Amino acid sequence: MDSNRILSLLGLALRGGNLAVGEEPVEAVARARDARVLLLASDAADNTRRRVEHFAEAGQCLWLRVPFTKAELGRAVGRSSAAVTAVTDIGLANTIVHRLAELDPVKYDEAAAKLELKAKRAAERRAEQLAHEKNLRTGKRKPKKEVPEQAVPEKAAPKQAAPAKPAARKDTRTAPAAGKPRTGRPGPGKSRPSKGNRPKSRSAYNPYAHSRPVKKGKGSFRKQET
Repeated sequence: MDSNRILSLLGLALRGGNLAVGEEPVEAVARARDARVLLLASDAADNTRRRVEHFAEAGQCLWLRVPFTKAELGRAVGRSSAAVTAVTDIGLANTIVHRLAELDPVKYDEAAAKLELKAKRAAERRAEQLAHEKNLRTGKRKPKKEVPEQAVPEKAAPKQAAPAKPAARKDTRTAPAAGKPRTGRPGPGKSRPSKGNRPKSRSAYNPYAHSRPVKKGKGSFRKQET
């Protein structure tokens, strides 16, 4: 009765697209790491068994020899014979292996425990993914962890900035040209020239200093042309 349930589960997995049948399809899903358990027929050849071991190693999944012949597996999946199949759904794989453990606990209990642990982890990851997608839709974010007050380091008092130094006044005086005497105040140890010997500035220049004075009532000093 239990064996028929296992075969019916294989047919259900095939209809749901969660079962690969044949060496080439099984190798493809195993190397893609989509296989959860590989099932080998009881009358499969040793060469097929070695290839299945290699597939399971490459895909990091379990492989089991089931108590069904190639003809029985073939009828379950709608073929004349099937030496190897691969279940790609973790829930169906867990159920099938648990059914096998009920038939032969000594042979399949260890595999059932491993698959149950994998199924639990997969369910947790699926629940976390659904919760994350729901939070994205609703706009919720993960709450931040509260830091205890004692763990928060005290902030050091800000250092007082030193008073800024006054900027030095830039000397705008230009140096005298080479070869020209410097006018202005004499240097230390030199006497100032008298008022009469001082050079006259341009502002006191009179353009009419050497012109003749004009007599009153006589007109211009120039001779009038006759």
